[in-house]
Amino acid sequence: MKTTIKRMTAATLTSLLLAGTAMAEDVRLMWYSDGVEGEVIADLLDRFMAENPDINVILDNVAYQVIKEQLPISLAAGEGPDIARVTDIKALAEHWLDMRPYLSDAAYWETNFGDKADWMRPDGSDAITGFMTQLTLTGGFANATLFEQAGVALPGEGATWDEWVEASAQVAASQGSAAAFAIDRSGHRISGPNISYGGNYIGADGLPAPIDEGTKAFVTKLVEWTNEGKNLKDVWVSASGSTYRAAADDFINAQIPFYYSGSWQVANLSTKIGDGFDWVATGTPCGTESCSGLAGGAALVAVKYTQQPEAVARVMEYLAREDVVKEFSERTLFLPAHKGVVEAGGLNFVTEDPNVAAALAKFVSASAEVAPNAAALPAWKWASAYYGALASRISQAMAGEMSLDDAFARMDADIKEQVDQAQ
Repeated sequence: MKTTIKRMTAATLTSLLLAGTAMAEDVRLMWYSDGVEGEVIADLLDRFMAENPDINVILDNVAYQVIKEQLPISLAAGEGPDIARVTDIKALAEHWLDMRPYLSDAAYWETNFGDKADWMRPDGSDAITGFMTQLTLTGGFANATLFEQAGVALPGEGATWDEWVEASAQVAASQGSAAAFAIDRSGHRISGPNISYGGNYIGADGLPAPIDEGTKAFVTKLVEWTNEGKNLKDVWVSASGSTYRAAADDFINAQIPFYYSGSWQVANLSTKIGDGFDWVATGTPCGTESCSGLAGGAALVAVKYTQQPEAVARVMEYLAREDVVKEFSERTLFLPAHKGVVEAGGLNFVTEDPNVAAALAKFVSASAEVAPNAAALPAWKWASAYYGALASRISQAMAGEMSLDDAFARMDADIKEQVDQAQ
């Protein structure tokens, strides 16, 4: 056997690793990054392996698109990594491992992560499947320098979407920007605004409700702003289906004065913008009913197809330790989801950027504005189906491939198809 291994080519060994082949105590962790968190988790895992030489953690840093599109296919085939960092937490909950039998202290997890446990396990289950690496909230960012140069005041507290778009359009016209604003190509990203206009996704029976007037109200505005050149069209029409595309680089390159994304972008903006310009977090502009962002986050979950659940649990217990979560949060500029860390306070975020502290404080205060309809979505199993239909059909309406009325009808049909297939 040793001779055979020695004769294997490097390409063969690489292909085996990529296919998921692992030694008995190897643990493969699939990870994506929005900012610097890939570097931080690599450092933490190196320390874990130094303390636990019998476990080798293989860190696969992948693009977010791999997490969104390729990982679900692997999971459906009963394959995948041992641990993964994901955002479609509830929709894929059937694939997560219940670590409860393998944990040394299940009560610790219930105490510190229990309030979000339903986000990442099947309905009615008491499984412990993982923990949130951070809490997030959707919200906006403004290029304060561009606003100042244009002589346009930043809209204040309680400003509406119309007011923010109009002010940003004035800045764009003055400064020669590519567009007034951009919003990530994501059904998740526009859901806070939809709900702010009265949208509701969840029917009385727990199944998806039809696209309603509240959702139509904001989507109609978004398409109209795109047709007027105010929304950066290429972000939405350059991809098809539910493919995700962020507009962070457009904001970082000062091509737009206003960007709607979320708190996970803080570290990314700080790292890449540096002292290029001043920027501020704005919260979510108001609709007719509320000024709601959408809470959420990324979870680190154990995959039930692993061949070494005990080793997986040991890795997860280390990463979920209070001191490790605190350090991870401080170095990544993420809001922690660990009750003990939150209650202890005293987080010392590792940054010299004066924009960061104010941005994080703004997201914390904006979390009080989350509407009930939005707060219910992270634990709702059909949220991803809804988000995918929104992104796919809105982009087609923006591209002129169908009318808005047709787009709304196709959204309902797409969502129904997803539910029928699942049932």
